[in-house]
Amino acid sequence: MNPGETTDPSVPPGPLTHLSLPDSSEVRLQNDGPSLLGSWTRSPPEHATILREGVRTCLQQRCEQTVWILHAKVAQKSYGTEKRFFCPPPCVYLAGPGWRVKPMQDQVHQSADTGPTVCGYMGLDGASGSAPETQKLNFEEQPDSREFGCAKTLFISDADKRKHFRLVLRLVQRGGRELGTFHSRLIKVISKPSQKKQSLKNTDPDGHCSQGDFPPQEGYIRYGSLVQLVCTVTGITLPPMIIRKVAKQCALLDVDEPISQLHKCAFQFPGDTPGGAGTYLCLSTEKVVRFQASLCPKEANRALLNDSSCWTIIGTESVEFSFSTSLACTPEPVTPVPHISTLELSGGGDVATLELHGENFHAGLKVWFGDVEAETMYRSPRSLVCVVPDVAAFGSDWRWLRTPITVPVSLLRADALFYPSAFSFTYTPEYSTRPRPPNAQEPAPDADALLESIHHEFTRTNFHLFCPT
Repeated sequence: MNPGETTDPSVPPGPLTHLSLPDSSEVRLQNDGPSLLGSWTRSPPEHATILREGVRTCLQQRCEQTVWILHAKVAQKSYGTEKRFFCPPPCVYLAGPGWRVKPMQDQVHQSADTGPTVCGYMGLDGASGSAPETQKLNFEEQPDSREFGCAKTLFISDADKRKHFRLVLRLVQRGGRELGTFHSRLIKVISKPSQKKQSLKNTDPDGHCSQGDFPPQEGYIRYGSLVQLVCTVTGITLPPMIIRKVAKQCALLDVDEPISQLHKCAFQFPGDTPGGAGTYLCLSTEKVVRFQASLCPKEANRALLNDSSCWTIIGTESVEFSFSTSLACTPEPVTPVPHISTLELSGGGDVATLELHGENFHAGLKVWFGDVEAETMYRSPRSLVCVVPDVAAFGSDWRWLRTPITVPVSLLRADALFYPSAFSFTYTPEYSTRPRPPNAQEPAPDADALLESIHHEFTRTNFHLFCPT
């Protein structure tokens, strides 16, 4: 069993991994009772070949487009005429090569334009039916080819009485076509950071990352501890630093207590002259520099800092939406984007069904295994059921395979809008004896035992469902 692998214990072990759906089985599935509502559907035969070629091309060329929204878990409310901009500002990444692939119906008219051809607008979801103000995002290409934009001037006023809200991102393609509206996760509204001291029982354990010679330790981060900042995307690290509590623009040099979210802190570089104020991590015009602090005249256990040397630790959230418009031939928005959270395999013998659990499902979606469409039944916005396709659909030599076949699981909308997922499905090989051609050499004495061993391993469970970590 591989990491991330799940199987349904109701599936009996056995050698059969070649699944088919005879007419009698199809009738039986449709009449199983209230557990399977709706009807099995599949694309019309005249479109099947075209769709399969398109899906195969989309998978091979990796035409996915990903919208990635990052934001803080909490937002501090603004009072009166003040504007407490969200910190850190909500960020949006456009990733994936599909942003540079024009839909098939437009490829004849391709221009010399390169890069994403969308613009974005971000705001808060509406309160009491009011139209929220939005901020335009200017996307800039990053060294990793992703497009990046952030909303630096968003805030929530005290006139908004909600305790939670969501960010709304609207993407529009060049020419005015509405690409879709994407929502963040819920954000909690607070009036101001708590002034209470944090207790150990309310703190989260350290997140450790082994980097260089810095030794990770178990426990909770406390002020005065040696910490190291690590970029989770690139792995770039800053030198180890001492984290200090900040109060009234001063670093407190003698505080030893667990750190608390939303409290201000500072990062002091170690190795400073004993008795001195020290140097601190500082952001100056988007460049990281060292700031030389000075001791407070009346309190030797405090160091005076500037605004750019004071930092805030805050929890963040992220949400991703993946799709591909390379096959689509419709002006309809890509949202709401369906999301698969878990897979559940049921049945055995000649018929096996796979239930997809998630959200934003609808009757116009079909499940695909690689470039093979599966008969699909819509049950609810959170459930789709499909018949696992016959393994013979993936090649004529399936009877002689000695290795598993792993295919991605994805969704296709009725208008050919493609939604990839992080899940895949694996067929294990069927054990059978291939006829030997005339004059062929006899197999080695232990060949049968080896094949039997492989067969035993492959058929302990018929199928494997994978979700990469």
